[in-house]
Amino acid sequence: MSITNQDDQQDDLYQVQTIIVDKGQSQLRLDKFLMTKIERATRNKVQNAIKSGSIKVNEKEVKPNYRVRPLDTIRIVIPRPVDDGVLVPQDIPLDIRYEDDHLLVVHKPSGMVVHPGHGNRDGTLVNALAYHFQNLPVKDGNMNDRPGLVHRIDKDTSGLLVIAKSDYVISHLAKQFADHTVDRSYVALVWGEPEPDSGTVDAHVGRDLRNRLVMSVFPDGDHGKHAITHYETIEPLGYVSLIRCKLETGRTHQIRAHMKYLGHPLFSDARYGGSNIVKGTVFTRYKQFVHNAFKMCPRQALHAQTLGFEHPITGERIHVEADLPEDMANVIEKWRKYTESRRN
Repeated sequence: MSITNQDDQQDDLYQVQTIIVDKGQSQLRLDKFLMTKIERATRNKVQNAIKSGSIKVNEKEVKPNYRVRPLDTIRIVIPRPVDDGVLVPQDIPLDIRYEDDHLLVVHKPSGMVVHPGHGNRDGTLVNALAYHFQNLPVKDGNMNDRPGLVHRIDKDTSGLLVIAKSDYVISHLAKQFADHTVDRSYVALVWGEPEPDSGTVDAHVGRDLRNRLVMSVFPDGDHGKHAITHYETIEPLGYVSLIRCKLETGRTHQIRAHMKYLGHPLFSDARYGGSNIVKGTVFTRYKQFVHNAFKMCPRQALHAQTLGFEHPITGERIHVEADLPEDMANVIEKWRKYTESRRN
């Protein structure tokens, strides 16, 4: 048997792998066969993944009682195991934009970490979700033990995330992300005016070879993972521009790295050079204006504004949109007024 991990989307919280069944494999129920092949698998979790269409055999959807055959090709899209340690539910307010019995869409403010990790064991979105979920009825693989994250955004990025309440729903959502059928758009303020004013960046993104804290772009594909970002200019503002980015892949810091690669780092993004004065004049008044703008938005000016997906239970297309947070809205308006004053 051969197992291949596919890195198409692996910076989101799910993984894609392909298993080719051995020539000598006896016919065994698919759910039982996969119990030993998927990390931390339970039979309920495997069955829900099969039912949701997240597990296919020879590119076809099957039932859990399907019996595997020699040389079958099994494609698996499953939520990535997250080691949260001891997850402490915390009564932290949540800005919920959509919720039903099966899932919710939450707006994460800038400054909040999505899930616990080294140096961030509490105060995260997952701690808040665990508190919100703790009284859920247990059905269909309840997410009380680990709120159902399928994707994430950076600590200092604001915006929308969809959260599953059951194993079936998280498996279905993971499949949509892997199949690129989820609509995700971000609004960003970047330095300069991109030329052309719309386009696509198709270039690998991976850890910088010298500084592990940042991601670099590898256009020759010799390092990193495949990454695609579509962008369009919404409003040019002289030395900065308001742009919209749509993701095909979900790499760590993807938009931040891609825009820096184009020569247009995100405004106020200290890690990628955007907290320096990249464009503009040498005059003291201009420098003071920019530093005041940095104070208004002391984080990368990036907001996950829209999220669209198929509801795993009803089949309805869900679309949620979040207005710009106050810090970004204020700094954009400040640049608008500056641009208008230069024209007069």
